[in-house]
Amino acid sequence: MLERINQRPFRKREGSRASLFAALDKPALHPLPTEQFDLSQWSRARVNIDYHLAFDGNFYSVPYNLVHELVEIRSTPTAVEILHKGTRVASHLRSRGHGHAVTNDEHRPKSHRAHLQWTPSRMIQWAGTIGPNTARLCEKMLEDKPHPEMGYRGCLGIVRLAGRFSAQRMEAAAERALLAGACRLQSVESILKNSLDRQPIPPPEPPSSPTPPHDNLRGAEYFQ
Repeated sequence: MLERINQRPFRKREGSRASLFAALDKPALHPLPTEQFDLSQWSRARVNIDYHLAFDGNFYSVPYNLVHELVEIRSTPTAVEILHKGTRVASHLRSRGHGHAVTNDEHRPKSHRAHLQWTPSRMIQWAGTIGPNTARLCEKMLEDKPHPEMGYRGCLGIVRLAGRFSAQRMEAAAERALLAGACRLQSVESILKNSLDRQPIPPPEPPSSPTPPHDNLRGAEYFQ
């Protein structure tokens, strides 16, 4: 039916769909591209103090001298390109996880004077002005990162939470987070929002008593 319709003569003009295609469209056709068309999406983000920017639930690095700068992000299904004032400054494979940091070691500062004021020790000292539990919490957050700078974002968030909820509540929340092993900004914020810091911390469970000896209990030697 398709062939018959295309070959059917027009009623009010000469030719057919097939003849017009051969005369007009076919000469303008080009070979299909060898590579699949890459659909891109554009967005903007501001570079954080840890020289990473947040995009689609993950964090991507740029050169450290772009801290606090506004950049453009061109994303495809497989890549993330970052441009500053029209110039590409970074390119990464796109991460499909959540909360992952994708870092190019060349983007890390070496002896940049402006960055030296932000050090792990300064972050911990700053948290220590809130209290010892908060300082230990920030120290743990920095230790859990492959590079300490990646923990700066969380530590700054902890300091902001202290200003929002009070230092006393922050200390109680930090103590609970340390005991629970939940040393993440989101976990601490959840503790404060749900007022768990105002509830007494349950006592630690007593150690289990050793299994009493019994003739029917067999050790590893029995199965050798």
